[in-house]
Amino acid sequence: MGEPESYRSGASGLSKGAAGSGGRAMVVRSSSLETAAPVVGQVTDVDKDTFWPLVKGAGSKIVVLDMYTQWCGPCKVMAPKFQELSEKHLDVVFLKLDCNQENKPLAKELGIRAVPTFKILKDSKVIKEVTGAKLDDLVAAIETVKSS
Repeated sequence: MGEPESYRSGASGLSKGAAGSGGRAMVVRSSSLETAAPVVGQVTDVDKDTFWPLVKGAGSKIVVLDMYTQWCGPCKVMAPKFQELSEKHLDVVFLKLDCNQENKPLAKELGIRAVPTFKILKDSKVIKEVTGAKLDDLVAAIETVKSS
């Protein structure tokens, strides 16, 4: 029941992106992407073109990136939990990247080897990584980075 909730803002874009039509660029939040000001309190869809501008726009805020695929079962289990974390940690920017063919260059640049993978960035640098559907490890990593 929570699964559609986590994908509601990009459901049509995700399926278009998976089909390769490039529909992912039509995320509703285009106005905030133009100013490269990431929004807190929610999960924002990113792609190879919007990721780095949003990370840079986050400034000194911590950024947590969920790298997933459409076909990944554990990714689907983590999606609503990731959404809940975004609503709890209002001082952290939460992004998600569909590691489809279109975004493969960025996924490769970030060194993804398995999905889901969560990258935690500070000052535009990856400082922690959690691989797998390990919510407790992800929460611990976020807390560690926030307290450092």
